[in-house]
Amino acid sequence: MDFGLSEEQVLLKSTIRRFLDEQCPTTRVRAIMESDTGHDSALWQGLADLGVASLVVPTDLGGAGLELLDLALGAEELGYAATPGPFLANAIATVALVESGDATQQQRWLADMSGGSAIATAAYGEADSEWDPRRFTTRVAAGKLSGVKPLVPYAGVADVMIVAAVDDSGPGLWVVERGAPGVEVTPLTVVDMTRRLDSVRFADTPATRLGGGAALQRSIDAGCVLIAADAFGGSRRCLEMTVTYSQQREQFGQMIAAFQAVKHQIANVACELEPSLALVWYAAHAFDRIRDKSERHAAMAKAHLTDVYDRVMRDTTELHGGIGFTWEFDLHLWFRRAVFDRGFLGDAHYHRARAADLAGW
Repeated sequence: MDFGLSEEQVLLKSTIRRFLDEQCPTTRVRAIMESDTGHDSALWQGLADLGVASLVVPTDLGGAGLELLDLALGAEELGYAATPGPFLANAIATVALVESGDATQQQRWLADMSGGSAIATAAYGEADSEWDPRRFTTRVAAGKLSGVKPLVPYAGVADVMIVAAVDDSGPGLWVVERGAPGVEVTPLTVVDMTRRLDSVRFADTPATRLGGGAALQRSIDAGCVLIAADAFGGSRRCLEMTVTYSQQREQFGQMIAAFQAVKHQIANVACELEPSLALVWYAAHAFDRIRDKSERHAAMAKAHLTDVYDRVMRDTTELHGGIGFTWEFDLHLWFRRAVFDRGFLGDAHYHRARAADLAGW
């Protein structure tokens, strides 16, 4: 049995890597993240032209008709490059639309999202890091949505928001279009400047229910897998940066890579990181092929990879010495992304508890 990637998947990864190497060096990352919106429409259009926004969209709706694993491979490369922009939230919203089976909303949005002319975001989490849909307080009554979503990626540039809320039938998803009345968007000051967040308040906002009761949880699971993939890509980049730095930095008359303590610390990072890739790939595979177990595997991948990312960032920053803590050195771009990955969609403790509950422990 072959557990590796197909030739097409290897080509997908290498194509995205080459595009980002050329079009999104860290100089451009810094320029985008320090801009007012944190969004570069030309870069996003380039990624859409490459097919990144349409990987899991069915072919009859303008997409490539691929699986979550393919999208996760893209997320890994975007994480490797610390790519700024609305990829994650747009991908979660895409999965929600695809999983909903709502033909009207799919026809309305997916083709434009695939082509890059429309951006979607996901308004899920609530105050006090509440990510459990059963405890959401945002409510819908008579087609009007009211509540606060304090952590919405790129709400200020999104053409449509997929909002998680509750009505008399329980948790579900609703569609809110740009310009809808009763929507107040407040930009937030965030740690990860490559992925902007807004606080969004809804006050009797007209909203359309998105069909398909499973779409909410399925899109959360997909988001967990994509964050895990981003964390792996970012961790790998930081490990490579540290290896390179240790072979260049001289101390006591020799390169610090020659010091046993440095060798051991780098080896420990590599040994912890490399096996984690299988967990990401399997969680993505389970999403499409083992649906009854996919929720637990997504939770485990999210919890483990974001913990690994935290540890990798601490160790690699330490190995860079004082320069690793400076604004001028690029390492902090990934440190910030690790903070975002840890918290968005729920932290490691939350997802480990979910995984245990889903396993019947």
